[in-house]
Amino acid sequence: MSHRIVVLISGGGTNLQAILDAATDGRLPAEVALVVSNRADAGGLDRARAAGVATAVVDHRSYPDRDSFDQALIDTIDPAEPDTVALAGFMRILTPAFVAHYRGRLLNIHPSLLPRHRGLHTHARALEEGDTEHGCSVHFVTEELDGGPLVAQAAVPVHANDTEADLSKRVGEREHQLYPRVLRWRAEGRLRLTEAGAELDGKRLDPRGVQISVDSL
Repeated sequence: MSHRIVVLISGGGTNLQAILDAATDGRLPAEVALVVSNRADAGGLDRARAAGVATAVVDHRSYPDRDSFDQALIDTIDPAEPDTVALAGFMRILTPAFVAHYRGRLLNIHPSLLPRHRGLHTHARALEEGDTEHGCSVHFVTEELDGGPLVAQAAVPVHANDTEADLSKRVGEREHQLYPRVLRWRAEGRLRLTEAGAELDGKRLDPRGVQISVDSL
């Protein structure tokens, strides 16, 4: 049975597209079993449908609180029997109960070199603080916002004349390369979360995760 991935999105789904493309061309030996969004107008849903992938909408506005919304998410995701749940631009803070339910199976990609710039507006903050490099990180999700064990990072330089749009484009390109690679590690049974932290090929990862150079992506 192939490795099954459920992808959660809120927007256009460019990282989702990278995952779908990798699954189609053989770089990711896994099946995207379901794409779930909290927004019915998310463009990524059209990407999933075009690829023949099942979709579902769980609108957070239909629920009185985070707990009931997250339980509805669980009820939607679990029938797809995911080996991995991949957050790809899912713009909701998840409850501890949700995170615990998918512990060791829940991954996120974040547009910064964590632990720098947790949360939103990462590109603007990198420019405001004069960072010389920026990038993206894939990590296991825990109860701490953008604070779970790091799996891998890819850095890009910040140029003196960069705008927020420039930086967003450059980092986005790295995201689209990095996330399928990490998901491949999951699909191949190489990546797991233990009580001691993230492990790849049976070895505990450095707290910063695997540092992947641009040339190797």
